[in-house]
Amino acid sequence: MTRDQCSAVSPAQLGRMGEELAALFLEGQGLVVLSRNWRCPEGELDIVAVDRRTGLLVVCEVKTRSGTAYGKPAEAVDYMKATRIRRLTHRWRAAYRIAYCDTRFDIISILWPGHGPARVEHLRGAF
Repeated sequence: MTRDQCSAVSPAQLGRMGEELAALFLEGQGLVVLSRNWRCPEGELDIVAVDRRTGLLVVCEVKTRSGTAYGKPAEAVDYMKATRIRRLTHRWRAAYRIAYCDTRFDIISILWPGHGPARVEHLRGAF
Protein backbone atom coordinates (compact mmCIF):
# COMPACT_ATOMS: atom_id res chain seq x y z
CA MET A 1 0.00 0.00 0.00
CA THR A 2 1.38 3.40 -0.92
CA ARG A 3 1.22 6.52 1.25
CA ASP A 4 -1.55 7.92 -0.98
CA GLN A 5 -3.54 4.70 -0.71
CA CYS A 6 -3.12 4.66 3.06
CA SER A 7 -4.40 8.22 3.42
CA ALA A 8 -7.46 7.24 1.36
CA VAL A 9 -8.27 4.36 3.72
CA SER A 10 -10.68 5.08 6.56
CA PRO A 11 -9.83 3.96 10.10
CA ALA A 12 -12.56 1.30 9.84
CA GLN A 13 -11.08 -0.03 6.58
CA LEU A 14 -7.59 -0.04 8.09
CA GLY A 15 -8.96 -2.01 11.05
CA ARG A 16 -10.59 -4.59 8.77
CA MET A 17 -7.40 -4.94 6.75
CA GLY A 18 -5.45 -5.40 9.98
CA GLU A 19 -7.84 -8.09 11.20
CA GLU A 20 -7.49 -9.97 7.92
CA LEU A 21 -3.70 -9.76 8.12
CA ALA A 22 -3.79 -10.88 11.77
CA ALA A 23 -5.90 -13.95 10.94
CA LEU A 24 -3.48 -14.95 8.17
CA PHE A 25 -0.53 -14.37 10.50
CA LEU A 26 -2.05 -16.55 13.23
CA GLU A 27 -2.82 -19.35 10.77
CA GLY A 28 0.80 -19.16 9.63
CA GLN A 29 1.83 -19.63 13.27
CA GLY A 30 -0.18 -22.86 13.50
CA LEU A 31 -3.37 -21.54 15.07
CA VAL A 32 -6.82 -22.47 13.82
CA VAL A 33 -9.20 -19.51 13.70
CA LEU A 34 -12.59 -20.45 15.15
CA SER A 35 -14.34 -17.06 15.09
CA ARG A 36 -13.73 -13.63 13.63
CA ASN A 37 -15.57 -10.51 14.71
CA TRP A 38 -17.83 -12.48 17.04
CA ARG A 39 -20.51 -10.18 18.42
CA CYS A 40 -22.98 -10.13 21.23
CA PRO A 41 -24.94 -7.22 22.73
CA GLU A 42 -22.01 -6.38 25.04
CA GLY A 43 -19.30 -6.11 22.38
CA GLU A 44 -17.07 -7.95 19.94
CA LEU A 45 -14.12 -10.33 19.98
CA ASP A 46 -11.76 -9.81 17.05
CA ILE A 47 -10.32 -13.32 16.73
CA VAL A 48 -10.85 -16.53 18.68
CA ALA A 49 -8.51 -19.37 17.77
CA VAL A 50 -7.06 -22.59 19.13
CA ASP A 51 -3.34 -23.29 19.29
CA ARG A 52 -2.89 -26.80 17.87
CA ARG A 53 0.40 -27.28 19.72
CA THR A 54 -0.88 -26.44 23.20
CA GLY A 55 -4.63 -26.91 22.89
CA LEU A 56 -5.15 -23.44 24.38
CA LEU A 57 -8.03 -21.25 23.37
CA VAL A 58 -6.44 -18.00 22.16
CA VAL A 59 -8.43 -14.77 22.17
CA CYS A 60 -6.72 -12.05 20.12
CA GLU A 61 -7.41 -8.35 20.21
CA VAL A 62 -6.19 -6.78 16.98
CA LYS A 63 -5.03 -3.16 16.97
CA THR A 64 -3.97 -1.53 13.71
CA ARG A 65 -2.62 1.97 13.28
CA SER A 66 -0.98 3.86 10.44
CA GLY A 67 1.44 5.69 12.75
CA THR A 68 2.56 6.09 16.34
CA ALA A 69 1.45 9.69 16.97
CA TYR A 70 -1.05 8.36 19.52
CA GLY A 71 1.21 5.56 20.76
CA LYS A 72 1.84 2.02 19.63
CA PRO A 73 -1.23 0.01 18.60
CA ALA A 74 -1.02 -2.37 21.59
CA GLU A 75 -1.09 0.56 24.01
CA ALA A 76 -4.79 0.99 23.17
CA VAL A 77 -5.58 -2.17 25.15
CA ASP A 78 -5.92 -0.85 28.69
CA TYR A 79 -7.24 -2.50 31.86
CA MET A 80 -10.88 -1.74 31.00
CA LYS A 81 -10.54 -3.15 27.48
CA ALA A 82 -8.82 -6.30 28.80
CA THR A 83 -11.59 -6.75 31.39
CA ARG A 84 -14.23 -6.40 28.69
CA ILE A 85 -12.47 -8.97 26.47
CA ARG A 86 -12.35 -11.45 29.35
CA ARG A 87 -16.07 -10.95 29.99
CA LEU A 88 -16.85 -11.37 26.28
CA THR A 89 -14.79 -14.58 26.25
CA HIS A 90 -17.11 -16.02 28.91
CA ARG A 91 -20.06 -15.09 26.67
CA TRP A 92 -18.37 -16.70 23.64
CA ARG A 93 -17.76 -19.94 25.55
CA ALA A 94 -21.37 -19.96 26.76
CA ALA A 95 -22.63 -19.42 23.20
CA TYR A 96 -20.65 -22.46 22.04
CA ARG A 97 -21.45 -24.46 25.20
CA ILE A 98 -17.82 -24.71 26.28
CA ALA A 99 -17.87 -25.00 30.05
CA TYR A 100 -14.19 -24.31 30.57
CA CYS A 101 -10.92 -24.34 28.71
CA ASP A 102 -7.50 -22.88 29.35
CA THR A 103 -7.36 -19.53 27.61
CA ARG A 104 -4.57 -17.19 26.58
CA PHE A 105 -5.22 -13.53 25.78
CA ASP A 106 -3.02 -12.08 23.04
CA ILE A 107 -2.68 -8.76 21.26
CA ILE A 108 -1.80 -8.52 17.59
CA SER A 109 -0.29 -5.07 17.08
CA ILE A 110 -0.06 -3.92 13.46
CA LEU A 111 1.69 -0.79 12.31
CA TRP A 112 0.76 -0.15 8.69
CA PRO A 113 2.25 3.23 7.78
CA GLY A 114 1.32 3.18 4.10
CA HIS A 115 4.87 2.79 2.79
CA GLY A 116 6.44 -0.62 2.85
CA PRO A 117 4.96 -3.70 4.45
CA ALA A 118 2.90 -3.78 7.61
CA ARG A 119 4.76 -4.61 10.81
CA VAL A 120 3.05 -7.30 12.87
CA GLU A 121 3.87 -7.88 16.52
CA HIS A 122 2.28 -10.82 18.36
CA LEU A 123 2.13 -10.28 22.11
CA ARG A 124 1.32 -13.70 23.59
CA GLY A 125 -0.29 -13.73 27.01
CA ALA A 126 -0.57 -9.94 26.95
CA PHE A 127 -3.20 -9.82 29.71
